[in-house]
Amino acid sequence: MTPIMTRSDAAELVVAARVRRGLSWHEIAEQIGAAPVWTTAALLGQHPLSAEQAGRVCELLGLDGTVAESLQRQPSRGADPARMADPTIYRFAEALAVYGPALKELIHEEFGDGIMSAINFRVDVSRRPDPDGDRVVVTFDGKFLDYKW
Repeated sequence: MTPIMTRSDAAELVVAARVRRGLSWHEIAEQIGAAPVWTTAALLGQHPLSAEQAGRVCELLGLDGTVAESLQRQPSRGADPARMADPTIYRFAEALAVYGPALKELIHEEFGDGIMSAINFRVDVSRRPDPDGDRVVVTFDGKFLDYKW
């Protein structure tokens, strides 16, 4: 029996097919009825797709059923240390290293003892024009989960 393709191999095929077909991540997300950031993360291996979504993506990108099968598997989430060195990703880590303790204090002051969910969570990326150079606006929107003992 042939093993199921790894999520990272499937992600590489998705990225190559997307580029070769001239499709944006937003266009793919629209085709499967999901948010662009979630769709991109899923296709890069961080979330499982439904059978319908995986089939639609593969149809759109001209990929076969072995990729669709992989896209439906439960992933091992996390960060590849090599990817963490990418300048864009590193800046997010740097921002959280600098502002994370302050955000934690402000969340606890406003909401009490608890955390922001990364499961019941939405994230959005947008551009805001600015005379000094366009701004990247990233919004994290997570449900507050109270620590209850």
